[in-house]
Amino acid sequence: MTKKWTFSLTAILLMILTACSGQSTTTSTTTAPNASPASTQAANATPSSVEKKLPRVAFVYIGVPGDGGWTYEHDQGRLMLEKELGIKATTVENIPEGPDAERVFEELAQKNDIIFGTSFGYMDPMYNVAQKHPKVTFLHATGYKTLPNLGTYMGREYQSAYLVGMAAGKMTKNNHMGYVGAFPIPEVIYTINAFTLGAQSVNPDIDVSVVWSNTWFDPATEKQAAISLLDKGVDVLAAYQDSPASIQAAAERKVWGIGNDSDMGRFAPETYISNPKWNWGPYYVQTVKSVMDGTWKSSSYFGSMKEGITNIAPLGKNVPADVKALVEKKKQDILNGTFEVFQGPIVDQDGKTRFEQGKKMTDEEILGTTWFVKGIKGVIPK
Repeated sequence: MTKKWTFSLTAILLMILTACSGQSTTTSTTTAPNASPASTQAANATPSSVEKKLPRVAFVYIGVPGDGGWTYEHDQGRLMLEKELGIKATTVENIPEGPDAERVFEELAQKNDIIFGTSFGYMDPMYNVAQKHPKVTFLHATGYKTLPNLGTYMGREYQSAYLVGMAAGKMTKNNHMGYVGAFPIPEVIYTINAFTLGAQSVNPDIDVSVVWSNTWFDPATEKQAAISLLDKGVDVLAAYQDSPASIQAAAERKVWGIGNDSDMGRFAPETYISNPKWNWGPYYVQTVKSVMDGTWKSSSYFGSMKEGITNIAPLGKNVPADVKALVEKKKQDILNGTFEVFQGPIVDQDGKTRFEQGKKMTDEEILGTTWFVKGIKGVIPK
């Protein structure tokens, strides 16, 4: 009995000492008498435990992701954004360039924090709406007008076009190639120029005939434009539209075809060479992150192949190995910064020297291109 009482007394003394010790090191938190559990948790939370509110993001598409080209690649970028940042973005498809676009952007601006417009013709509608909603961040693909809350973004697709042109120059037999242009705007013009310069770098006798479809996605119209060139006897056909209509038309004539925007090899596997390819995901992720952390500033982004925003699709299965090796070598030169596509001498289709030997075109000069290089047959409408 004595040992049991002694043990109990000792235990009680230890408990008292422990309690006193705990009181001396514990910091008490004062809570308002009527505070809710939620407000109490917020008061006790550390800054790192409070998640930032995710922004509301919207994308406006000129076409549909099923086009297999331009809109498809932008939508792939959206999916990457959603996966990496946990954002569920709003998408609006098939919005024509014009008054309807401005109405759509106005409606989205009332419900979203960040809006991406993915076609050149959205420029003025986005500019007008951005002026009325200074707290909303607008990003416009391929345009040139900016505001404190409106930036632009584009990639140096001409680097990819040059490489594809090299492959095309090695594949032609009669030195006559064709190109279906979308609209006569600098983005399309300098891409056709780069393609032609790439082809001429391996075969100086090449000429490129250009016709305009004045469409971004209209398979029927684009196929007719392609046929007009095929009827002239071109044996390589390239195009700058969102649909695979042109390379499908070329395949029907057993002519080499070059697509645009995304890997279009599946549409004409036997006669496919390659095409420039976009990768918008990293840009979308980084841009939204910068808006979220408050570091975003309006700018005109012009990303390069080195940054991964543009590349070339895998060369077709019937393109010879030596051609693939040649293109890969030049690609490495571009990535290493040892080769510039638009570096003189550059002569226009009228025989005028635009840039002397060794002179590089500036970004402003590239983005303002309104003339064709030597070897191109076609007119740029005013």
